[in-house]
Amino acid sequence: MARSETDTRPSEARLRLLTTATRIFYAEGIHSVPVDRIIADAKVTRATFYRHFPGKEDLILAYLQGVDQAIRGQVDTAIAALPASDAVRAVAASIAQGIRSQGFRGCAFLNAAAEYPDPDHPVHQAVLAHRQWFLDTINTLMAQIEETKAEPAARHFVMLRDGAMAAGCLFDPALICETFLRGVDGLVEIHATRQPSRIDD
Repeated sequence: MARSETDTRPSEARLRLLTTATRIFYAEGIHSVPVDRIIADAKVTRATFYRHFPGKEDLILAYLQGVDQAIRGQVDTAIAALPASDAVRAVAASIAQGIRSQGFRGCAFLNAAAEYPDPDHPVHQAVLAHRQWFLDTINTLMAQIEETKAEPAARHFVMLRDGAMAAGCLFDPALICETFLRGVDGLVEIHATRQPSRIDD
């Protein structure tokens, strides 16, 4: 028997819990926020919380999954129907827009990794999975521009991005974004002029 739309759609209480956790975890950190705070702010009972999330770790992973999906959507929108070089710049512009947004507190994934440094922890693994996807996405775009040294160029982009995300909540975001976008523009121009590697006969 087919499940109804109501059965397959996330419950209002679960969405409220996740929305509340996303707001608080990003603004205040993860370890410092107890489950009771999420329950109180979301205006649900403890029984409701544990019906949807067996423990706090499950809520944290759902939070990171939601952020991951949002970023993937932003990247897909930014690069749609654009040549690779313009797509890389569009991704950078999307990042800069986030840095300039109200309430910006850095990269949610880098913040989570700082709180969960154990590489075997599920939260740290979720961070690594997201970052691998992002690196692979940029690597694909760089290879479309020029295959030679596409991976180093992609890693360079990610490092520029990480630096901008870290500095953007400490210093003037306008200046940080200007520096970041200028760096990405130069990286794309330099990468586009690389000569393909040749194998001697």
